[in-house]
Amino acid sequence: MYDLHCHFLPDIDDGPMSMSDSLGMAQYAINAGITHSVLTPHLHLGRYENFNEGIKNAFNEFKSQLKSNNLNLALGYAAEVRVCPDIMTWLSEDKIPFLGNYEGYKILLLEMPHNHIPSGIDNMIHWLIQKNIRPMIAHPERNKEIMANPLKIKPLINSGALLQLTAGAVAGEFGEKCYQTSNYILENGLATILASDAHNLKHRPPELESGRKRAENVIGESKSWDLVLNTPKKITAVQFT
Repeated sequence: MYDLHCHFLPDIDDGPMSMSDSLGMAQYAINAGITHSVLTPHLHLGRYENFNEGIKNAFNEFKSQLKSNNLNLALGYAAEVRVCPDIMTWLSEDKIPFLGNYEGYKILLLEMPHNHIPSGIDNMIHWLIQKNIRPMIAHPERNKEIMANPLKIKPLINSGALLQLTAGAVAGEFGEKCYQTSNYILENGLATILASDAHNLKHRPPELESGRKRAENVIGESKSWDLVLNTPKKITAVQFT
């Protein structure tokens, strides 16, 4: 399975603080049937200013440690970018790494605030699309405004955004409202991929299979594998060549 949203890099955001913990997460992912992981540290203005060069340096160090510890996990990197106007400048300065390419577009992992849908995000999506960049909205099922009214996700889809569901939310691990919202997204064929959004081993491990199995009950086995293997593999073809 391919996990396109996880936080393994040590002491760079709110993921693991030590290399030992990071390596433990990699081992967990391997044991959980994940063969490819794209590491996506937060890029959040004023909080986690992880730009392309810094992420690449941390990634290379982690990849070296992975090899030294004989852990067979294919790695790529991108960033989970919090919505803000500065994205336009960062893109022009080549400061944001992408998840990969899909259907002719570069794919940007875009995070909204947890409490609401930002005003004007549809305009930003349109702007990105015009730049040949397609945003993939991270964990929309955990956004409080969408949980209160799942129909509010439709304008994001109509603007051209893709959606990434959290496997744990699909499995019911984030509460009933997240579970119901995940089901709505799955039932309406709006999900592009599942990802773990792993941050640690205690509460947020790199686990996909429980979510895939639950998704299978909703959309069938073949489509459930599209979410964790076939589609993410296409998106990251440029990362894992």
